Amino acid sequence: LSASVLQGFQCIPASDLPAADILAFAEGLQNEGVELSGAQLSCLARLLTAKNLTAEFGRYPPDLLLFFDLSKVHGGTCREFYAQASRGNLDLLPRGSSRRTRLLHGALACLGVRSSHLRPEQLDSLGALVCDMEPETITASDPSILENLKLCPALTGAQQDALNAVLLGGHTAYGDPSSWDLQTLQNMGPLLLALNQTTLSLVAEAAREAFSRSIAAAYGSQGRSQQEKTLTLLRAFRAASSSSHPRLKRSADRCLSTPITASTISSSSLIIDYSSSEQLDLCLSNEVLEANLELLLEQPLPTEYLMVMKNKLKQIYGSEIPEEQLKLFGRLARQYTAEEISQWPALSTDTFSALLSPSDGKWEAPQVQQLLSRYQATGGTLTGPLLWKMGGRNLCNLQEEQIKQIPPEAIRTAGQLNISSCSQTKKDQLYRKAQEAFAGQAGTTRAYYCQIWSYLGGAPAKDLKDLAKAGIAIDMDIDTFLALNPDEMQKLSVTDVKNLLGENLPYLKEAENETSVMRWVKSQSQQELDCTLGIGLQGGMQEPSPAGTTTPPHPTTSASITPTVPATT
Repeated sequence: LSASVLQGFQCIPASDLPAADILAFAEGLQNEGVELSGAQLSCLARLLTAKNLTAEFGRYPPDLLLFFDLSKVHGGTCREFYAQASRGNLDLLPRGSSRRTRLLHGALACLGVRSSHLRPEQLDSLGALVCDMEPETITASDPSILENLKLCPALTGAQQDALNAVLLGGHTAYGDPSSWDLQTLQNMGPLLLALNQTTLSLVAEAAREAFSRSIAAAYGSQGRSQQEKTLTLLRAFRAASSSSHPRLKRSADRCLSTPITASTISSSSLIIDYSSSEQLDLCLSNEVLEANLELLLEQPLPTEYLMVMKNKLKQIYGSEIPEEQLKLFGRLARQYTAEEISQWPALSTDTFSALLSPSDGKWEAPQVQQLLSRYQATGGTLTGPLLWKMGGRNLCNLQEEQIKQIPPEAIRTAGQLNISSCSQTKKDQLYRKAQEAFAGQAGTTRAYYCQIWSYLGGAPAKDLKDLAKAGIAIDMDIDTFLALNPDEMQKLSVTDVKNLLGENLPYLKEAENETSVMRWVKSQSQQELDCTLGIGLQGGMQEPSPAGTTTPPHPTTSASITPTVPATT
């Protein structure tokens, strides 16, 4: 299967596939390197479990193993399982979530960890699970723990302090910071993002500059996430250089470096060769900026450098910036206020689409509202491809009147949009549009659900009850259920919820401490919860006894069953 087909995996159609096809699909993820969402991976893990295909977990990608039922992981294979699962992307599981916590505790129990000192062989099996360890464990463990920390999507401030303490000790494979060269810095990889100024100031200036130039040169070919990291590193390395050599005072407000020309732009790095925004301002003429805007904006530029360019463009054009220049703005466009955007010329579809590019950063709500207004000034209408490029977050940031103008056809062809950040009123609006967009499939419950599920946060209870009573299992995933309007969820019966969730009903137990679920449980009969659901939910209304007294409530149990393991700190 192609990467695009794998990326479009949907749970409901896949549940009808035979075991051999599901197996081939899961193995295809490993081969193609496709990244699926947490909801997609959770569904696929459940399908593999239902088909008894979890024993040979080595055939599947690590991200998928994060969603396996840990109760099925047996002692004989647990070390191999956790070693592979720990290579997965922990960002798929929120920090502190019950599933992520159980992964760590299960791995520690499997490996027999009994102290905060982790040995090299234990670290090999723990992988990224070390990312959730306390700072004391980082400093107490074998220094090779740094290789584990490279796998962490993010570290807390205290963890970063511990990492710097380990490096400053000088007993790691990297040696003392004063001995680091370009190769050492490149070998450290993601660890560099956690270095503080104390550590960076010990690195030789020549090594810092060589590394800065190497990552600046690669900036143009990087994705948005990596570009943000590159800018973060360049700022940190520049700050270390500034503290070592206080900034020279400007002499008569003149350019102290080589003036920027068309021929020098491609061979220089502005953030390195022009060490302050003041020097950039003095060394970059308006004429060179106007003629080479696109080339200049391909460089890694911090906000203060972008502001220099913005001010110069105002000197050149005033408030009437030509549309052909606006199309090139990228990250620079995000530096304009909503009021300034309102003075831009009417935007063509091509320019509007270019400005929406998610690779150039986020728009704030007032900005994106004005941006759409400038597009609509030419009679522009939102289409499916434009909605997809806009994304759910920007869609939610539009005004209600702007959402009202979106044609249902655009919703139908936009693909799945995440509207979780929308207000309830906007979710209701978008659901009604989605209803109209997918009305042609309303007679086929499963196909209809596959199209409309991401908009169900705006569905009224009546429509949810209709889905539940359709007589065809839709197996709503728990994330979709939790995203329902809490007030409408309260109107669902126990049988409604059972029919909606289908095979995913057991996951309701894991979510029992969610506010909306607790509220729903309290409004249901405990006897009906026990007899109809049978998953151990507690806290429902008790039936009065014949004598008129109330049966004592059952003790409340937690949804998160945490394995008992020795303390690690």
